Amino acid sequence: MLVATVIAAPPEHADRLGAKMLVRADGASVGLLDDGPLNAAVLAEAGDAFRRHGVQTIYFSADGVRLGRRDAGADLAYQVMLEVHERPATLLIIGGGHIGKALAVIGSLCGFAIEVVDDRLEYANAERFPEADRITQGRFDEVLVGYPIDANTYIVCVTRGHKHDETSLRLVVDSPAAYVGMIGSKRRVGAVLQHLAEEGTDAQAVARVRTPIGLDIGAETPEEIAVAIMAEIIRERRGGTGQPMRNAKGIRRGIAPSERVPEDGD
Repeated sequence: MLVATVIAAPPEHADRLGAKMLVRADGASVGLLDDGPLNAAVLAEAGDAFRRHGVQTIYFSADGVRLGRRDAGADLAYQVMLEVHERPATLLIIGGGHIGKALAVIGSLCGFAIEVVDDRLEYANAERFPEADRITQGRFDEVLVGYPIDANTYIVCVTRGHKHDETSLRLVVDSPAAYVGMIGSKRRVGAVLQHLAEEGTDAQAVARVRTPIGLDIGAETPEEIAVAIMAEIIRERRGGTGQPMRNAKGIRRGIAPSERVPEDGD
């Protein structure tokens, strides 16, 4: 559910201050922000807001034209806060080794619900993964058949071997997951993807597998690799560029970081 709230309005439309509208992911809405252009403009932005999964403030002229912050002008434009309310995204970690452990820690810190699958009891237990919301121990092919995966699930295959990676990927590649990634060298991963294609797996499903996995930050240790993977997942989830912030001019159509994330002490 998305909640749109008018938090500032032009003087001639001051009666609209505090107006709210609820929007569902299917586009249905309840409530009105105004009787015309503003309402329509916010509904047009709702799909993009759902894809970002967060909170943002956007600006509109009185006739519903989207404005950048600098173009809005003091007291001359509507400011509308869009808040997406949803359950936490799920990070499904297939493989409980060193990288899987680091991913669980970092993913939990990033607000993801953590689910871990491994075939070894010593790697699939609450003592090793206290941050996990769900831990399943068993053969990958048996556990992942029918495993609950939806469009808010992000899947990372980081098992201990080529065979297990291929088995796992085969069962999740055609799922509705928002992200599917697999660790491994280009040669190793290329062979897996070729096998899937030869078996008749949908070409688009195979093409969307993120591999090599993660952003290129020169990661070497399991913890650094986990950071690189989570960075790519967050970019996919929030819609960032992956560029250094100092190079990201006009971030998200004029929305500066300070408008999205309060500084400490605010």
